[in-house]
Formats: sequence, structure tokens, C-alpha cells
Amino acid sequence: MHTCTPGWVVHKESPGLPLKQAANAGRSLPFRFRKPHFMAERLRNLAIIAHVDHGKTTLVDQLLVQGGAFRANEAHAERAMDSNDQERERGITILAKCTSIHWANAGEEYRLNIVDTPGHADFGGEVERILGMVDGCVILVDASEGVMPQTKFVLSKALKRGLRPMVVLNKVDRPSAEPDKALNEIFELFLALGATDEQADFPILYASGKEGWAKVNMSDEQKDLTPLFELIVRHVPDPEPIQRRDEPFAFLVTMIDSDPFLGRMLTGRVEAGRVKVGDPVRAITRDGKEIEKGRLTKLLTIRGLKRVPVETAEAGDIIAIAGLVETTVADTIGSPDLANPIPSTPIDPPTLAITVSINDSPLAGRAGDKVQSRVIRARLLAEAESNVAIRVTETANRDAYEVAGRGELQLGVLVETMRREGFELSLSRPKVLTRSENGQTLEPVEEVVIDVDDEYTGVVIEKMSIRKAELQDMRPSGGGKTRMVMYAPSRGMVGYHGEFLTDTRGSGVMNRLFHEWAPWKGEIPGRRNGALVSNDKGQSTAYALWNLEERGQMFIADGEDVYEGMVIGENSRSDDLDVNPLKGKKLTNVRASGKDETIRLTPPRRLTLEQAMAWIEDDELVEVTPAAIRLRKAYLDPNERKRAAKTKEAG
Repeated sequence: MHTCTPGWVVHKESPGLPLKQAANAGRSLPFRFRKPHFMAERLRNLAIIAHVDHGKTTLVDQLLVQGGAFRANEAHAERAMDSNDQERERGITILAKCTSIHWANAGEEYRLNIVDTPGHADFGGEVERILGMVDGCVILVDASEGVMPQTKFVLSKALKRGLRPMVVLNKVDRPSAEPDKALNEIFELFLALGATDEQADFPILYASGKEGWAKVNMSDEQKDLTPLFELIVRHVPDPEPIQRRDEPFAFLVTMIDSDPFLGRMLTGRVEAGRVKVGDPVRAITRDGKEIEKGRLTKLLTIRGLKRVPVETAEAGDIIAIAGLVETTVADTIGSPDLANPIPSTPIDPPTLAITVSINDSPLAGRAGDKVQSRVIRARLLAEAESNVAIRVTETANRDAYEVAGRGELQLGVLVETMRREGFELSLSRPKVLTRSENGQTLEPVEEVVIDVDDEYTGVVIEKMSIRKAELQDMRPSGGGKTRMVMYAPSRGMVGYHGEFLTDTRGSGVMNRLFHEWAPWKGEIPGRRNGALVSNDKGQSTAYALWNLEERGQMFIADGEDVYEGMVIGENSRSDDLDVNPLKGKKLTNVRASGKDETIRLTPPRRLTLEQAMAWIEDDELVEVTPAAIRLRKAYLDPNERKRAAKTKEAG
């Protein structure tokens, strides 16, 4: 290898040609283009934000491939940023993650620190934190669906931070794409959110994240993502902290996770100064109280999908540090003489809560190894520490804890994660959190955007009206579909999604987003059907379940363990019914003249964790173990249930 002009690495077979010219000459390249270590890279920190399923993660995959992080045919190239098992199973991004791409253009070297953010409203807390450590953002909008609720949410947060978003209309290669209509909706949204003239003058690209190309005009040739790379380096400014490199070291913690070898890893952006491994630091809270002092044992930066150790970091860098044991999200780490914390954006409060307690059913302890209340408490507090959108409080019952979050999906993801870790839990029905202002009770109200076939609009409006929803807008969206915008209380939407899919034959799409706190809307009817409750303990039999099918829909199959007080099905009527799922067929020593009919059972209805949480009433619980999800009554003994019901009626 030979070197020539500073900033170039040349081909080993053609020392007179820079590497790029060698590539143009058609020579094979035995190694990637890279710059010598003495050449400084220019930083660009940005986030990619959008509504759920608009193509963020797929676009990041293509950016990584075309940026040289890996080859397109590698096993981990598809949805590379969705490293969590639940993310791949559910097809959504749950946790915000950082990646870094090296890109060269016109003799300039750039390091693009890109953050992939969740698209679901329940994980909006991740987006709010991430926007604090970037200097620009790409708003991705599906050219077919247009502006959706989460698009509005993430854009409002970006505009409040003073960022100048870039708009990318994705999936324009689809036959149903309407880029002009989507662009008009985006511009109207910018104006509605109070964007400045500078922010409203946003650049636009048309792209296909799946195919890996972007272009400035629809008539341009479809090549690669070079137009997007060029727009990023041109439109996103240098990190603001770069001007403060000579000040004392200051670092704001944005994310927290753990490493089996390094312990607690605190990720964020260096806001001022320089730091190196072994430097003494001081951590303080948002109100200036000292948390701890220590030394930084490790500095890590992101290169592609991997964390790479570095010796030093300076203002503008996004890094992860190790060496502190008590510092958490929103705290400031700085030099020993640091006096004032870095201001951090307050996170929107949670709106929904469940009570998590120990599993005290007769089948407790068979599948999980983490069943003690102290272990559950430690795990919940650790989650609240790393996820600022989660709040954990202790209840009067020492074995139960109230866990509050943004929605059913966020709470369901947390419980599912704990289930896979070996925990056994009991969950209550989700309840909305209220607040009082001037003697008036306020409850959270959501903006619900519904897209359905025209024939189902009547049943949807009827069901939403029962849940105290108010219709705000209704218009045809093309293709025989109608789009409705409603404001509905959050408590009315708990458990409705499954019923909505049934009513619309699976063709409806519903998106929800927190809108405001509004006066209490009054009582909302609960579940219409009662429960089929087991009155004995043992294993269910096919004969018993076959006879019970006329009573309602079963949640269990034959041969499953049941216990007294366990909910085994949904009654076809409104009241609860105690039944015997263990009953066997009476046998005699007299041979029947005809052959016994083969018992054929209807397949049971298996509820997911979120469906189970939404199905139960206040007197029921969800039993969660690594092996099963069961429903049960809070009081297993029928006499205790009757006494509790009388006490509730008496007030």
C-alpha cells in the first residue's frame, strides 16, 4: 500500500491512482476505502422518525449497506437494527438504537451518527429522549398512507427542539402511492404545529427504502441513496457542542443499558469539553444534587452496528461510558468542578397503569424461577430506571406494585420480557390515570384515526359512540375506504382493538395518539359477556369441554391443568358461571349397540398477553408464567367472591 495526497488511501496495484479513480478504472478493490487516522471526520448526528410501519428500519438497513457497514446478502442485513426478539416477532421497533456510517463526498469525510426510533405512540418516550442528542432529523412518511398520528407526535417534538426536519416520502414505487397528496398533508401539518418559516421550508426526497434508492424529483433516475446522503451532510448542521470543545467536560445521559462485562453503560452526547479513559468525573441530577464521583473505566463509540472502545471523545460525539453505578437517564456527568446540570426535556407523563403482584395461584412456581416479590420489585425498578416513560410505585399490598406507562402495548412488552426471563406474575386490568384541576377530574383523551372499508363505517361509529368517542372528521380516502378521526377517552379504548378487527373482518386499521386531558366523560360499559369459571382442580377432559361448548367459547383445550377459580372460557351470557371442566363420561360394563361418537372440540380461543389484559374485569387477574398465560378470579373461593361482590355493592 502506498499513500499520496493526505486523506486518500490508494490501490496497492496502482500507487499512482487514488482508490476512487482505481474503482472507476474497473480494478478490483481488495479493501474498503478508508481515510488515515490523522484526517478529522465531520460529524452529523440525526434521528430517523416516523409513524409505525412507514419503513424507518428498512431504510436504515439500506443506508448501512450502501455505507459499507455490511453486505446486502449477509444474514443480519435485513432489519439489522431490530436486534430484540420481540421487535422481530412483532415487526415493530421498541427500543431506540444508534448506528454510525462512514461516508465520503468531494474529498470530505463524514461520520453519520444515525438513531433509529420507535414508531408506535406507546414508545414515544424513546423519541423524546433521543431528539435531545441530535442536530437534525429525517421525517419518513408513507406516500400511500400520508400523515398519521405518530407522524404528528414526532414532528411536534422535533419542531419544539428547534430542529429543521428533512422530509422523505417513502414507498413511492407502490401503485397506491399518492406523493402529491401526502406532501400537501405534511405541509399543512407543519403549519398546524406552528413551524417557523425556516422549518416549513423543508427539503423533500422521494424514496423506496426497500429498493434502496432516493431521488430529488419523481422523474429522476432510480439509482441509490446518494441523494439522501448528500442531503444529510448538507442540511444537518455541525453538532452545536463542537463550539464548546475548550470548556469543561459535560455529558447528558440519554439511554442506559447493561453489559455483562462492563456493567452499566450510559449513552448520550458529549455537550462540552473533552474526556479520556481514566478521567475523574462527577454526576449530578437535574436539580443540581450530587449523585456520585468516580472514574471512567471505558469509552465506547458506535461503528456500524458494533461498539468500539476509544481512548478519547470530545464535544459532539455520541458515546457510551462505563464506570458509574448510580447515575441514570437525564443525569449530567461532567468534570469534578461541574456546577450546573445540562437542561433536559421533561417527558410526557404516563396515562395507563396495571398492578403487578406475585403469582399466588395453585400452579405457581411450576414454570418460573423468579417468583419472589423482592425479585419482581428489583426488576421493575431497574426497568423504570432505564425507561423514563415507565413509573413504578409501591401499593398498600407489599407484594404488589403499580406500573404506569403510555399504553397497553408498552406495558405488554415489559411483562412479556419479564415472562421470558423466568418471572411469574399476576396482572390486574389496566386503568387510566386521572388528574384533578380546579376541583375537576380530568382523564386522558386520545386522537383515534381509523381507516375502514365503507361498508363497516356504521358499526365502527356505533361501537366508538358507546365508548364516548366524538367524531371530528370523516372523509373518503380512495379505494372504497373511509378515514375517520375521533377523540375518545383512553379507558374506552382498552380492549377494543380485537373487537374492531372482528367488526371490520380484519381489514380495518386503527392508530391512536394521546391528545389532551379532558373532563371525565362518565361511565363506559365494560365487557358484555361473563366468564366460565372452573369449580374444581385437576386436568380438563374432552367430554366435559364438549358439553360446555354450548355455554360459550373455551380458552383451554383438553388435558390442561385447571384449578378452582380459574377462568376457562367466555360465557355466552352476561353473568359468570361456575362449571366443571373435569367431568368424565360415565362408563358401564354393558357394551353399547352402536359405536361411541368421536368427540371433536372446537379449537380454543388463545388470548395474547395484551388481549388477556384487556379482557379481564376488575375482579379478575392475568396469571403470567414462562409456560402459559391464564385468566383467573382475584378470589379463587366462590364464597369469598360473593362476599367481595356484596361489599362492593354496599360501597
